[in-house]
Amino acid sequence: MPEEKFEKSLKRLEDIVNKMEKGELPLDESVKLFEEGIKLSRTLSKQLEDAERRVEILVTDDSYGTKTVPFEPEEGE
Repeated sequence: MPEEKFEKSLKRLEDIVNKMEKGELPLDESVKLFEEGIKLSRTLSKQLEDAERRVEILVTDDSYGTKTVPFEPEEGE
């Protein structure tokens, strides 16, 4: 996942949210933006899940040498 594509999609989703929060759009445009926002949200969520799976921490274990373990974020992150 190229970072600029992720960032561009996230920015577009933020723009959609901002437009919809104003509540000044006609219903048909609101529905179109809502649909686009849902698609973007799902895509971004999947990209984040995929990236999290790839993130690993190298841990030194004396009996087995070096091994990898899944990344687990600290509380509050």
